[in-house]
Amino acid sequence: MTTAEDLPLLPADDLRVYRRSLGTFPTGITVMTAAHEGTRVGVTANSFASVSLEPPLVLWNLKATSPSLPVFRESGHFAVNVLAWHQEPLSMRFATPADDKFAELDVTDGLGGAPLLDGCAARFETELVHEYVTGDHVVLFGEVRRYNNFHREPLIFLRGRHCRLEQPLIG
Repeated sequence: MTTAEDLPLLPADDLRVYRRSLGTFPTGITVMTAAHEGTRVGVTANSFASVSLEPPLVLWNLKATSPSLPVFRESGHFAVNVLAWHQEPLSMRFATPADDKFAELDVTDGLGGAPLLDGCAARFETELVHEYVTGDHVVLFGEVRRYNNFHREPLIFLRGRHCRLEQPLIG
């Protein structure tokens, strides 16, 4: 019988294998949005997490070299658009560089002008309260000021692919 101690350890410097191993953890998919002085930005992120209920704090990670980072910082607000199962095209749109990712989309301005996307599973409007630079990313912390739960099935990311729950757990 093979035990965990018998299995070979993989080197931490094999980033391809490391990334594939991280992909075994299913996550939801969000589009993070912000606006400042007429510039709107949005990025697909699966690093979203709850930090605290009191006060209501959330966090997410953005690459430190992202051209969107200055807008997220200067805005002072960001919106978390939790994508619903049918929104894979939005996930791809905001994961791909483009001059105007919001072209031909109906959006509503949230707190601080952060664009709010329609059709989501949930949305959180936050005030940026802290950031922490670590490794090649910046962790952005937001205090939730308003939120909506639309009771839609979420879009999931697993093993490098979009998917949906086989057994919906909406409630």
